[in-house]
Amino acid sequence: MSGHVISGPGNGTARPSRQINVVLRSQDSFQTTASAHALEPESLPPVKPLPSVDHYADIQKELEPMIGMDNVKSLVYEIYALLYISRMRSEAGLSGGSQVYHMIFKGNPGTGKTTIARIVAKLFQKMGVLSKGHLIEVERADLVGEYIGHTAQKTRDLVRKAIGGVLFVDEAYSLARGGEKDFGKEAIDTLVKAMEDHRNQFVLILAGYPAEIEDFLLTNPGLPSRFPIQIEFPDYSVDQLIQIGELMAKDRDYVLLPQTVFKLRQHLMQEKQNTMFSFSNARYVRNSIEKAIRYQAVRLLNHFANSIPPKQELMTIRPEDLKWESKI
Repeated sequence: MSGHVISGPGNGTARPSRQINVVLRSQDSFQTTASAHALEPESLPPVKPLPSVDHYADIQKELEPMIGMDNVKSLVYEIYALLYISRMRSEAGLSGGSQVYHMIFKGNPGTGKTTIARIVAKLFQKMGVLSKGHLIEVERADLVGEYIGHTAQKTRDLVRKAIGGVLFVDEAYSLARGGEKDFGKEAIDTLVKAMEDHRNQFVLILAGYPAEIEDFLLTNPGLPSRFPIQIEFPDYSVDQLIQIGELMAKDRDYVLLPQTVFKLRQHLMQEKQNTMFSFSNARYVRNSIEKAIRYQAVRLLNHFANSIPPKQELMTIRPEDLKWESKI
């Protein structure tokens, strides 16, 4: 049968009907041959079942309530899928590959970079990539010393603390702002060396404004290739910021009146327009809500000096509770 099923070019004319007829006539012999040559299960290393615990379930619970960030959520799931399949490949006797998980987070303040860094650290710990899964958050002042050699020592100490977890460097571009003679360059060189010396022992995440991070990566030709995972954190829309504000209030057992929401929306629209490149997104909303809660407390204390406010009043944030300092 094998001599008939595999047909060559012949005279250049294809004969699909003849080939099908041959297969049909030889069906029994084909099945017998296929059975004889089929790969038996024991011919491959058996795949050990992964733990029945759904490692992504807890991560998903943290991601789902987060407003927007669809691209970020998708990439976190991609990382999980890669880790999961790599384990299955290894347990099947295949190459699991040597993946690098250092990352760049590009986004304006208040777009969730630190929160996602903590979630990623937890995911790596659950999947066995990192032994501890803790997050060490640092900035330039934590890495850069005051004299020659001091920076390298400070940076190495922080790397040691981050072993088994994630070292998160916020506003990383500030390390390259001082030029060649600045100690920030020493911190960069020390971090790059640590990535080699402690390969797969910690994950380095550099975060900051998109444009500044791009400029920072250009200061060292070897940097971009060391960070294969780059995530964009877009600014929130006004509607998303309103949702975030209402959730923040709800989590604290407060309610925003419709008039309060309207006032907040109008202010956010103006604030986003006036501070396009420095608006702090969810952080700004959180500060506004927390300030409103303080003003509400003062208002209630003045209005109910000799009595206890009704429960509904204790929960309600009114428009007059929203106040912002004038920038004029």
